[in-house]
Amino acid sequence: MTTIELKEQIFSLIGKEEKRQKETIELIASENFVSEDVKRAVGSCLTNKYAEGLPGKRYYGGCEYVDEIEDLCRRLWQQVFHTDYHVNVQPHSGSQANLAAYQAVMTPGDTLLSMSLNDGGHLTHGSSVNQSGKLYNIVFYGTDANGYIDMEDVRKKALECHPKVILAGASAYARVIDFAAFRAIADEVGAFFMVDMAHIAGLVAAGVHPSPFEAGADIVTTTTHKTLRGPRGGLIFCKEELGKKMDSAVFPRTQGGPLEHVIAGKAVAAAEALDASFKTYGENIIKNSQAMAQAFRDMGYDLVTGGTDNHLMLLDLTNKNVTGLDLQNALDRCNITLNKNCVPNEQRSPSVTSGVRIGTAAMTTRGFNEEKFVAAAHLIDEVVTALAAGTFTDETAALVGEKARALIAKA
Repeated sequence: MTTIELKEQIFSLIGKEEKRQKETIELIASENFVSEDVKRAVGSCLTNKYAEGLPGKRYYGGCEYVDEIEDLCRRLWQQVFHTDYHVNVQPHSGSQANLAAYQAVMTPGDTLLSMSLNDGGHLTHGSSVNQSGKLYNIVFYGTDANGYIDMEDVRKKALECHPKVILAGASAYARVIDFAAFRAIADEVGAFFMVDMAHIAGLVAAGVHPSPFEAGADIVTTTTHKTLRGPRGGLIFCKEELGKKMDSAVFPRTQGGPLEHVIAGKAVAAAEALDASFKTYGENIIKNSQAMAQAFRDMGYDLVTGGTDNHLMLLDLTNKNVTGLDLQNALDRCNITLNKNCVPNEQRSPSVTSGVRIGTAAMTTRGFNEEKFVAAAHLIDEVVTALAAGTFTDETAALVGEKARALIAKA
C-alpha cells in the first residue's frame, strides 16, 4: 500500500471509532468525553517540542513558551483543588504518577498498605503483576461484609506492619472515602498518607466529595481524564517539603521528556473545571448515578454496598447467573459499553468476574439526565434477562442497540 492509502486506512479507522462513540451509551467509569478545546491543545504544534526538565531548568533550548504553559497549568490545578501543595503536571498517566510517588518516599522492600484489587483497589496499588507489587512489600486491607472499606482492618494491619505509606483510593469503590480516618491511622503509625483520587478527582473539584487536601494527605495523585474530563494523563500533588523529591522521581527517575501538548490539554481542562458549570456537572453525575442505582435495585439487582455516593456502581450478577464477561460482550453488540469487574469475595477469575462496573460521568457530559440513566438500566436488564434465559440473539442485540441509539439521539 502507498503512504496515502495507509493514511486513509488509519483515518478511516479513526472515523469508525468516532462513529462508535457517538452511537454508544458509554458507561465505562474511567472514560469521558473531552471538549473540542482540549482536543485542539493536544493536537497542537506542541507535540513537536522536547522539554526535558522543569520550567526554567530545561535540558533543551526554545522552551520559553512551553515553560509558560506548564507553569500556568500548575497554577490552574492548584486553583481547581484550592490548595497550595506542590504540583507536578508531567506524569504521562495515573500509573506513572503512582510509580513516581512511591519512588519519592520509598525504597524497594518498604511496605505499602493499600486496598486489594478484588475489593476495589487498582493494579498500581500493589498487584503482584504490576511493578508496584514487585518493588515493594504489599499488605492489603479489604472491605467488610457490606462492601465498605473496613477501617478497623486498615488500623489493625497498619499497627502490625508499620507501613512506610498508607494508600487510600480505588478504581471500583462506590462510597465516600473517609480521608480523615486514614490520616489519623497514618499519624498513629508514622506513615506517609497518600491518596490516589483518579476516579473521584472531578467530584472533589466540584465540591461534591470530601477533599484529600483538607484531610492533610502528604501525597495526592490523579489522572486528568475520568471525572475531570481532560486529556489522558496524570498529576502529582504533595506537601512542599516533598516537592524536590517528587520532581526528581518523575524526571529523570521514571520518565523522560514531558508531553507538552498533553500538558496544554491538562491546562485547558483545569480552566474548564474552574467554571461554575463544573460544580453543576459534578452534582448531576451523582444524581444520575444514584437514580440508576435505584433503578437496578428496583429490578432486583445486588449492588455492592447497596448503592453509590459517587460516579460509579458495582453490580453483583451472581444472583442473575450471568458473568461480567458475558454481559460486557453482549452489551458491546447493543451500543452500550461498560466493563466486567470483580466483586468482594469473587469466585471467578479476573478475566471473567461476577460483576460489572458502571459509571455515569461520560454520559452526563453527553446530556443524559436521571430519566435517561434509568432507561439505560432497563436496557441492560433486557440483555441480562435474555442471557440468563439463553435467548440472547443477534435480533436481541439489534433491538436493544436501536433503543440505545434512540436514547442517545434524545439527549
